[in-house]
Amino acid sequence: MRNRYEALLVLNTQGREDNVKEIVDRLESEFQKEGAEIEQVQKMEKRPFSYVAGPLDSGFYVNFVFHADPQLITKLRSKFELDPEVYRQHYQRLREKKEKAPKKLARAK
Repeated sequence: MRNRYEALLVLNTQGREDNVKEIVDRLESEFQKEGAEIEQVQKMEKRPFSYVAGPLDSGFYVNFVFHADPQLITKLRSKFELDPEVYRQHYQRLREKKEKAPKKLARAK
């Protein structure tokens, strides 16, 4: 059963700010290699962290919305932990998109 998920990845682009597009494209292909069906990729911007808990004080945020099997999340999490360009990651299950029913027109009396 495939569920809809959102992955928020914080990238370590220190010294490589001009290569962000290549990094995001590579990560998108990694999702697809593992069997995820990408619905949307939202490139945010570089933002400072509210508190510094490591060697970086800011990171480039990227949001992926995708469909995948539940066991794939564990595989992606462990794969991206080994990736030096992925600084932080967060996954969340989303509700399925509902098709909007057409609005009914009010009848004139």
